[in-house]
Amino acid sequence: MLLSLENVTSYYGKTPILQGIDLGIEEGHCVAVLGRNGVGKSTLVRTIMGLTTRMTGKISIAGEDATHKETHERSSAGIGYIPQGRGILPKFSVRENILLGTFARHDQKRAIPDMCLELFPYLAENLDKRAGQLSGGQQQQLSIARALATDPKILLLDEPTEGIQPNIVQEIEATIQRLNREVGLTLVLTEQHIKIARDLAHEFVIMDRGRIVARGPIAELTDELVEKHLTI
Repeated sequence: MLLSLENVTSYYGKTPILQGIDLGIEEGHCVAVLGRNGVGKSTLVRTIMGLTTRMTGKISIAGEDATHKETHERSSAGIGYIPQGRGILPKFSVRENILLGTFARHDQKRAIPDMCLELFPYLAENLDKRAGQLSGGQQQQLSIARALATDPKILLLDEPTEGIQPNIVQEIEATIQRLNREVGLTLVLTEQHIKIARDLAHEFVIMDRGRIVARGPIAELTDELVEKHLTI
């Protein structure tokens, strides 16, 4: 397994948000993490990045114990993170935002990777534009480009299509699929849109109240499961 969580319980303050999570993700796979709002999807990816107050259990990256690694060490170990809300720096230029990702690279290259410019032509043409002047969809593209600049093995994408205009959603979905199918990146994707999950993922995980309540190949994400666990 490229990424493994064993009996992981994760806390904000003294409150356990995730409880007893066991999850293994194979190299090259895309896993969709599904569930209603507030069930722990974002906490799961934040836990993998080491961004909660504390956790118990074990996290391994490519067979190496990462449980006690700091966030920047997990990034250097090969995890790229696209947070909910994008997390771009609005006063920095597009170029500067992308270059921030390069500081997690093992090879210490401080240049924008060609792949970032090829995937996002608009960003390539507007490298000196302030990130705060971009639309929501363009900011999401920038957030993905910055994560790719870390040279990751695994990408964690937290609600990548949330609040984005439909035409840009299609572009982002196509980009995510290309990163997985052509580039070979392993993806963990939290998503509210069932259609997008079915289009992109090899496997699904459904969460409820901080626990995994269903999982399997994406073909087994039935309408009955959607009705039971995901319909509001």
